[in-house]
Amino acid sequence: MGRKTAHRSAMLSNMASSLIMHKRIFTTVPKAKELRKYVEPLITKSKEDTTHSRREVFSKLQNKVAVTELFQTVSQKVADRPGGYTRIIKTGFRLGDNAAMCFIELVDFNENMLGDGKAAKKTRTRRSRRKATDAAPVVDASKAKKTKEVKEVEENVQEEVTEVVETVVAETVETEATEEPTEEKVDEVTVEPEMPQEPAEEKTTEESEEVQ
Repeated sequence: MGRKTAHRSAMLSNMASSLIMHKRIFTTVPKAKELRKYVEPLITKSKEDTTHSRREVFSKLQNKVAVTELFQTVSQKVADRPGGYTRIIKTGFRLGDNAAMCFIELVDFNENMLGDGKAAKKTRTRRSRRKATDAAPVVDASKAKKTKEVKEVEENVQEEVTEVVETVVAETVETEATEEPTEEKVDEVTVEPEMPQEPAEEKTTEESEEVQ
């Protein structure tokens, strides 16, 4: 740590007392790793609320408020945990000297992470599985009724659609059949008057020559 023994022990005791009081502190990664080694033995000693253990913890922390907080609140939260009381969360690097920074916190006091874990455990219990199996047939019956009704409605809709499509196709076929012969008749009528006009013109030219 680049410090003498007295400075190092004083720094760790101050950081440990502030961690116990505030449940989370912001520091560098090397300090957090050393603080974990320093605090977790004190937390295990706090599980036995005796005068001897209080005196040993006070000799390390040198803070009465932190000692009372440790033995009254933290020890009760940590009673069922065999170890691993702290968590280190890295947050990046500091702007000035580019030092690796992190949060170190007490695991049992982070309500956000504890809430997610409890919810996941509740969903995996056997009671929830039994309830799900008991409620399954009722849900299936209601779903079966709904599916039958939906199928009937879909069949009716499909029949109506097919009828409409068939009528539309029949109407289009009839209109095409009626339109085709009318076009042929028009063509014949237009072609017939053109054919006799050509010999008429020739006769007139021959008559004009005879007259001359």
